[in-house]
Amino acid sequence: MNINDLEKVDSQKMYQIYDKWHEIAKDSFANDFEKFDVKGIDHIVFSGMGGSGSIGDVISAILSKEDIHVSNVKGYHLPKTVDSNSLVVATSVSGNTKETLAVLEKAQKTDAKIAAFSSGGMMQKFCESNNLFFKEISMIHSPRVSFMKFLFSILNIFKEIIPIKENDIKEAISSLEITRNNIYSNNLTEKNPSLKLAKWIKEIPLVYYPWGLHAAAFRFKNSLQENSKTHTITEDVIESCHNGIVAWEKNSNVQPVLIRGYDDHIKTIERWDILKEFFRDNKIEFFEIKSVNGNILSKLVNLIYLLDYSTIYHAVLNNIDPSPVNPINFVKTRL
Repeated sequence: MNINDLEKVDSQKMYQIYDKWHEIAKDSFANDFEKFDVKGIDHIVFSGMGGSGSIGDVISAILSKEDIHVSNVKGYHLPKTVDSNSLVVATSVSGNTKETLAVLEKAQKTDAKIAAFSSGGMMQKFCESNNLFFKEISMIHSPRVSFMKFLFSILNIFKEIIPIKENDIKEAISSLEITRNNIYSNNLTEKNPSLKLAKWIKEIPLVYYPWGLHAAAFRFKNSLQENSKTHTITEDVIESCHNGIVAWEKNSNVQPVLIRGYDDHIKTIERWDILKEFFRDNKIEFFEIKSVNGNILSKLVNLIYLLDYSTIYHAVLNNIDPSPVNPINFVKTRL
């Protein structure tokens, strides 16, 4: 692959924005946003679909070890446990996502605190009409490509609520630059891990992940589906050893991709070793990716960066324009 291939197939130059993801993250966290600060929150509900939903997945992972209950809503229904100590965070990059708007409307009828983020649309109008906290964040290219801008803008605005150290955020942004230099369009060599993964995937990828990295695995699935137009499966590595592994008893056109943490739990490492032993004994080829060493935000955003870029390369290698999502537009015209 060379830069001319990217230019020819990627009609809307998606790859050029990915080349700047590290800068977008840095600028978004440095912006002087109005902060959102409320006290006594013990339950946060993240509502969002697709690329917007990925943001909730990442922040949920950050909060996983805190004394805050987290619900991720990818649909129309608000949890019945929402009360005056709850914060509902609605994110729709387009501002017109039907499911997220439905959750927002239901939240407005409760005692919950509410914060909403979009590039405008119906969400902005609803929030302004009902005097709800709203921050307009401009979209870059498409909702999925706007991921870093929205994530780091929301982390900026929620500094007083999301218990993550500022140094951890700066570490994540700094490590993004290193990842970028390894995977971006000026490094289309055999050493580029995103390009290497893209070339390896020939059939249907089955993405194995440990619980703490589910946000990266789900995002990878979504991006393969949207950018590469490729069916993709995800499985928790622990749970799969109780069911999914049995499917490997017969020949398959599925390819296992292992997403590992730099410092996975000792029992998770044990499971990885067993799974890899089974694959080797049965001559099943697999591709292994390990996160950077760092805090959970660093691990997730760098994995997402590497994996997302691989889906662009995979699309171009198969002469597929990564930008159009015509089936999604078909669904939207029917809603």
